[in-house]
Amino acid sequence: MAFSEDFLDWTKPEWVDYPDEIEHLYTNQIAPYGRAPHILLGFPKRFMPSRKAVEEIKKAGVSDIVLMTSRDGRRFRRWREAFLRPGLQRERWVHRNNMVAWGLVATKPSTPGAIDELSLYSMEGSGHGDLCRMRRFTVRLDGFVSIQAPLAGGELLTKLLAFDGRRMVINFSTSAAGSIRVEIQDAQGQPIPGYTLADCPEIYGDRIEQVLAWKEDQDVGQLAGKPVRLRFVLKDADLYAVQFAQ
Repeated sequence: MAFSEDFLDWTKPEWVDYPDEIEHLYTNQIAPYGRAPHILLGFPKRFMPSRKAVEEIKKAGVSDIVLMTSRDGRRFRRWREAFLRPGLQRERWVHRNNMVAWGLVATKPSTPGAIDELSLYSMEGSGHGDLCRMRRFTVRLDGFVSIQAPLAGGELLTKLLAFDGRRMVINFSTSAAGSIRVEIQDAQGQPIPGYTLADCPEIYGDRIEQVLAWKEDQDVGQLAGKPVRLRFVLKDADLYAVQFAQ
């Protein structure tokens, strides 16, 4: 990759680092994520050249769409599981399909009262008669990856981090029986008084921006700038995003 401010003068090209197994990736479609511009998202088409799913099509090759992310544009992490599978449509199991258009679009939902969603557009039907077109798919805001736990429960303990802000906000979804609780620990891994797991009521529901509270106190400003760890305890829940806000 290379950088330019005027499309005339460019920096010296650099190799992009994919620290995973080598695969056929095409049309990466990398762009900053609007709700967190410091994160770059890409939706490359992963091509499997030797596979064939529709017998009457002579040319082999099938593809799906995977997700990859980066914070510096040079080193990318990608998930091996498909972000978007070809699905039940035969024309999506033909070579040269499942390429995503560049960019995510915020769109209004079809369900009354629901919040905005993200739309992405994927090509289908190429090389399969006159069916070549783009199909819209929708994604929950921030809903690209989640930390997930079954009803039996699971935990996530973050690395040491320092934040700026007075409120901790999460994007999450639980079942009717599920829940999330959060504990803030010091650098030695000890629960900080007032922010222990016992101080955090069970959170359940499905919200894009839920402000956390410990014994009804939402202010975490006294911990800002200090090294802390976040301990999440989940039951039948997905945690999509965490943010500290003023």
